[in-house]
Amino acid sequence: MPVEVISYLLSEGDREQRLRSQLVLQCAPFLKGIKAAAIINLSSRAGEMLGRVLAGTEISYRVLAAGDKRWLVFLYRRVTFERHIRRRENVDFLAGFGYREGPAEAMLDRLAERIGMYAGQETVFPHEIGVFLDYPLADVEGFIRNAGRDYLLSGYWKVYHDPDRARELFRAYDRARDCAVRELLQGKGMSEIAVRAA
Repeated sequence: MPVEVISYLLSEGDREQRLRSQLVLQCAPFLKGIKAAAIINLSSRAGEMLGRVLAGTEISYRVLAAGDKRWLVFLYRRVTFERHIRRRENVDFLAGFGYREGPAEAMLDRLAERIGMYAGQETVFPHEIGVFLDYPLADVEGFIRNAGRDYLLSGYWKVYHDPDRARELFRAYDRARDCAVRELLQGKGMSEIAVRAA
């Protein structure tokens, strides 16, 4: 995507329009139903508008961390995310970081707690967040095991396993972003851009 388009989207329009642009640019694979969840770092003013912008989309959100000026916000569709996070391999992996098997909301509570501990410098960054964001489990494990080094490919995430499959996903993510940007430029609202859960 040309940098001029990105610059235009993030600088034009009122605050709500800029928030829609940021969501489309940073969360398109999620908005288009390719991923189970997304995360976005927003100004507190944008965060306060988020519910209004997402109205009619079936998208839920959870503020994982909030400061005076910035919010870290987790976006998800309840049913899709619940199904994803409760996969046996995800539950087993997350248990090693103190997550108890249970509802998705309880898992998000624990993630928010871990992010808070990191912000308070009580622990390292909770890289298990990659599982929440629907990155391949083998790549999340590889990232943690290798401290972010010695990866095979880097794109939307660092790839440690099956780079061919990752390249396919990266291309699908790029197509989703291009589609969502095109729809935004055509004047479509978030409820039209974001696909409905299957």
